[in-house]
Amino acid sequence: QVQLVESGGGLVQAGGSLRLSCAASGRTFSSYVMGWFRQPPGKEREFVATITWSGGSTSYADSVKGRFTISRDNVKNTVYLQMNSLKPEDTALYYCATKRIVASVYNYWGQGTQVTVSS
Repeated sequence: QVQLVESGGGLVQAGGSLRLSCAASGRTFSSYVMGWFRQPPGKEREFVATITWSGGSTSYADSVKGRFTISRDNVKNTVYLQMNSLKPEDTALYYCATKRIVASVYNYWGQGTQVTVSS
């Protein structure tokens, strides 16, 4: 049973930083990709960033490029999202999710961690 547990959310002023963590368990993730997604208040969930567990290839939404960095620790089975230069529009519930690289949808999700950026 795959489990994903996010942590690290909180309240921060605009321009500040936060680091989110996602601890994964329940299987070997070498053929998986991990994604961070977010759902702003009253809006649809949107893609933020992804990383492959094996090679560490990354991709980012245009809105976070240059400010957010996704990374992983294969020993700890943990994925991180370092968020710098935060803006009020980054306020959202942040989720991590995982899927096999060849799969089309993310089928394992965490419970989410709230990030609130004040102006």
